[in-house]
Amino acid sequence: MSKTLVIGASGQIGKMTTKLLLSQQQHVVALVRDKSKLNDIENSNLSVVEQDLEGDFSQAFTGCDQVIFAAGSGGNTGADKTILIDLWAATKAVNYAKNHDIKHFIMVSSIGADDPDAIESELKPYLVAKHMADEHLKLSDLNYTIVRPGALTDESASMKISSERPSDRSDAKISRENVANTLVHIATKTFSDNKVFELFDGDKSISVL
Repeated sequence: MSKTLVIGASGQIGKMTTKLLLSQQQHVVALVRDKSKLNDIENSNLSVVEQDLEGDFSQAFTGCDQVIFAAGSGGNTGADKTILIDLWAATKAVNYAKNHDIKHFIMVSSIGADDPDAIESELKPYLVAKHMADEHLKLSDLNYTIVRPGALTDESASMKISSERPSDRSDAKISRENVANTLVHIATKTFSDNKVFELFDGDKSISVL
């Protein structure tokens, strides 16, 4: 059975994804800065690695087959943390994955990361960071899936999604639970082709991906 490294496992999406993987009897290595944030999860298939993404976290990849990068600097930090986490840590993760012969790298990116210049907003530094990290992954020769969710909400999982961007910008959103369930679907299925797609709440089953 494969072992999945979840980077950013104490974040909202990362923690949901970790729990869902464990519920499917998957082996998970959870990489977090503060392991106490996972004290509420007890499972023999879970290993917790406490490391700072601003340092060397390469050892967390040992023995893993695939990676889910779900870490983020957070909405309350400045451009410095955006560069260090969303760009530099993601770039390092890709390099570590390549050095450890990781079979599949799943990157949680963002809507707008394809063309940061198309959106004039305070989020532009974040989108530039995501864009550069995505491009680094594409050029890495790793097998990859890049998921670009719309605006995140706290709604319960509908298990219905769409990869088509809504014409109305206000509808370009998706629940964190739907994102987590999509990541688990990707992680537990065999994807032979590299994929990049946006993700929104919709009317299609996650299984269609």
